[in-house]
Amino acid sequence: MSNLPLTPNPAGIRLSKLMSERGICSRREADSYIARGLVYVDGQRISELGTRVAPGCTIELAQQAHNDQQQRVTILLHKPVGYVSGQPEPGYKPAVVLIKPDAFWQTSGGPTFNGNHLKGLAPAGRLDIDSTGLLVLTQDGRIAKQLIGDDSDIEKEYLVRVEGQLNEQGMKLLNHGLALDGKQLRPAKVTWQNQDQLRFILKEGRKRQIRRMCELVGLTVIGLKRVRIGRVVLGHLPLGQWRYLGPDEEF
Repeated sequence: MSNLPLTPNPAGIRLSKLMSERGICSRREADSYIARGLVYVDGQRISELGTRVAPGCTIELAQQAHNDQQQRVTILLHKPVGYVSGQPEPGYKPAVVLIKPDAFWQTSGGPTFNGNHLKGLAPAGRLDIDSTGLLVLTQDGRIAKQLIGDDSDIEKEYLVRVEGQLNEQGMKLLNHGLALDGKQLRPAKVTWQNQDQLRFILKEGRKRQIRRMCELVGLTVIGLKRVRIGRVVLGHLPLGQWRYLGPDEEF
């Protein structure tokens, strides 16, 4: 690899944006790596923020950047009702306060708790304050993009306890045909789990989406639990406890 300057490409795409689009890292992480001289484009080191490159270029990270990524953790939390997933609301606590040693559900093969694992830890997706279930918090921009990026195709599965009557047409609308805030919803998979509980599988996560969908067909949600994100399931993780995403697990 070379330290020679890359020929400017003013008509190209910002390097940090391209790195994010390719799933190499988040834009913020890309800027950090670029500033530290840990990014190579077509074999040449890039250290200037805002550099534009050809869309088809070859991008490589220095070993130090790979080491940084391997040290980042992803945490799975069984969020209780009463905690917000992201920014705290007045009178409520963010779910990240539950990530402490006495709530750690130890599994084999995972890392040991380290206070550094709390630095830069952010939720990858929302789960309403009055909902429970699987919440992902991560230091890894690649996972955040995979779960909440605009082009994310990851399924999220929920068990939803409801009150009210649902006819055949209402069920068809839940599966496809509803709109929120003037925008059509993506197709969903909605089926009866039992006589008072529905199973929702979605590939998007608008604010209070399931509750609002149910309201549109005359149902009231009285309980909502997320049980799966992609290939990762809540499983037997106890309420209010957390564990690390295992090295053999992928969304």
